[in-house]
Amino acid sequence: MTRLLIIDPQFAGDPDIEREVTGAGFEYDIIRPEEGAISADALKAADAIVNCRSRHALPSKLVDDMDRAKIVVQAGVGFNHIDIDACAKRGIPVCNTPDYGTVEVADHTLAMALDLLRATTAYNNRLLVRDDAWSTLQLPVRPVRRIRGLTFGIIGLGRIGRAAALRARAFEMNVAFYDPYVEAGTELSFGFHRYKTLNELLATSDIVSLHCPLTDETSNLIDRAAVERMKPDAILINTSRGGTVDLDAVFDGLRSDSICAAGLDVLSTEPLDRSHPLLEAWTKGESWLEGRLLVTPHAAFYTPQSLCDMRRLSTLAVVEYLRDGSLRSCINLPQLYRHGFEFGPYGGQSAISVN
Repeated sequence: MTRLLIIDPQFAGDPDIEREVTGAGFEYDIIRPEEGAISADALKAADAIVNCRSRHALPSKLVDDMDRAKIVVQAGVGFNHIDIDACAKRGIPVCNTPDYGTVEVADHTLAMALDLLRATTAYNNRLLVRDDAWSTLQLPVRPVRRIRGLTFGIIGLGRIGRAAALRARAFEMNVAFYDPYVEAGTELSFGFHRYKTLNELLATSDIVSLHCPLTDETSNLIDRAAVERMKPDAILINTSRGGTVDLDAVFDGLRSDSICAAGLDVLSTEPLDRSHPLLEAWTKGESWLEGRLLVTPHAAFYTPQSLCDMRRLSTLAVVEYLRDGSLRSCINLPQLYRHGFEFGPYGGQSAISVN
């Protein structure tokens, strides 16, 4: 029997979707961290591991207990919480699941931008407590403006970035992007404007939307200096990873009117820390923030359908690798090669040491 360890699942009860994908021959260990620490015995017994949430880290000290594991799959896109090099040292490929929630995150990105630009939540909240809000004189909210012709600036033109760009263009916005890793000519294929530097994008975009992974290069990418380069009526949207944005910089930018508004689905500390000055002001409903800040609970990825896709695709990555060596979206191939493990162009059969 193959033992599949599922850590911190986003479902209760039986792993029915996972069973449907694996078929017979698999046994499941399901560990929910809120019920106790993950034991070394569970890690040692696992032939494959699916880690379901970024809040659960797999550092080297846990990787060292993976005596039998042949593959680790993150049921999600981000992987900065997994020590992929420690896995590579043991010949363990690490895969993520980038194809489960693309449309949801893109939709959420545009929903946040449109909410701020049309003040739907702000108007609703006013009407809950004020009859005089039903007046033309009460309609001005700082982010509200005509959407057509605005520049939607994207940092990271991957799957989600492109999906968000196409949605923005459907609202007749101009689309620009900064992504040094996207192949030359991509801008011609889509009719987007490509900026060679982040500073150029920040200085010219009406909406700045992040769609990049969290790496050493992108950690606090939007810091105080970046906020200061943005237009004073710019809107910042982050549906990528919380650590890409310095929340202190966003607070300073909004408080000083250096930027107009922000929509944040992800935060550097999750769940949210209400003692942070920005979140404290937002929680109290301070008037200077009215209509200028939206916060959602890392929910951009979520629909019932996307959650099913996440579970199915992450389990499929396990099955395909154990069955024939196929790798779906392996994120540590360079590290595996560096540590002397070789794979064929599509994953090969399994990691074979060449040292």
